[in-house]
Amino acid sequence: MSYFNVTILGCGSATPTLRHFPSAQAVRYHNRLMLVDCAEGTQLQMRRYGLSFAKVSDIFISHLHGDHFLGLPGLLSTMALHEVEGSVTVHTFAEGADILRKLMNVFCRERPYTLEFDIIDPSNPGIVYEDNNLQVRAFPLYHRVPCVGYRFEEKPKRPHINGEAAKFFGVPHYMMDAIKDGADFERPDGIIIANSRLTTPASPAKSYAYCSDTAFDTRVADAVRGVDVLYHEATYGDDRAFNAAPRGHSTAREAGRIASLAGAGSLVLGHYSKTVENEELLAAQAAEEFSGPVIAAREGLQIDLI
Repeated sequence: MSYFNVTILGCGSATPTLRHFPSAQAVRYHNRLMLVDCAEGTQLQMRRYGLSFAKVSDIFISHLHGDHFLGLPGLLSTMALHEVEGSVTVHTFAEGADILRKLMNVFCRERPYTLEFDIIDPSNPGIVYEDNNLQVRAFPLYHRVPCVGYRFEEKPKRPHINGEAAKFFGVPHYMMDAIKDGADFERPDGIIIANSRLTTPASPAKSYAYCSDTAFDTRVADAVRGVDVLYHEATYGDDRAFNAAPRGHSTAREAGRIASLAGAGSLVLGHYSKTVENEELLAAQAAEEFSGPVIAAREGLQIDLI
């Protein structure tokens, strides 16, 4: 089973339609469940796709337009109703934290969990979450209001133990962590067994980038360079390209260009305008610019990184 995956909860844009919910995603890494944006309907989608409210630890908000934020008060209220404990951290701008504090103090003052805020400076974002294995970095996007994207990236992994070699040379169990960290093994007779004989190369670290609302800008490609999976907004197709830049959005073709410039492994399109009736047409347009796999997002899509 994949321990690092993304579930698309909503991939439409500002106006909810009968085809798509507005923006929300769930990123699971081991036992940690994190949300990226939280539009109306997010808690309904979580129930639909079997995601537990109790496991949500962090919520990353890209910007303060309603189709990325307005589901958050309702979700946090439901989590209190379900007596979720522990803590939940909302990563957002100072204005977003102020709005949410006021709403929660009115509608959900008593909560069994601790609501915490990580304040992001949209003019100077950076690392917003870090543990022993995973790092999340915010980077600027280019929309009509302050907006950031998020890059989820595993830290470099340790090499694997070569079990047969370790057994042959009599490496004790308590030495395994040290060997993974690069130590050689000295046998009781004084012979040194090189680390390279006891290990095999580490599995590659995986990464995922979320680019919500943004006009085409090559600085986005710089921020997501080398990412394994890139989610990039594709609000419009070629037929409505004239709407993209003035509204701070991208076309599917422009998303393909960003993925190509970044050297991404694969591209997932989303944030569709209500005028889009054929998402596969958008995927075909992006594929004319990007040679890797292109996927048109849909609700319920699970993307496995591992």
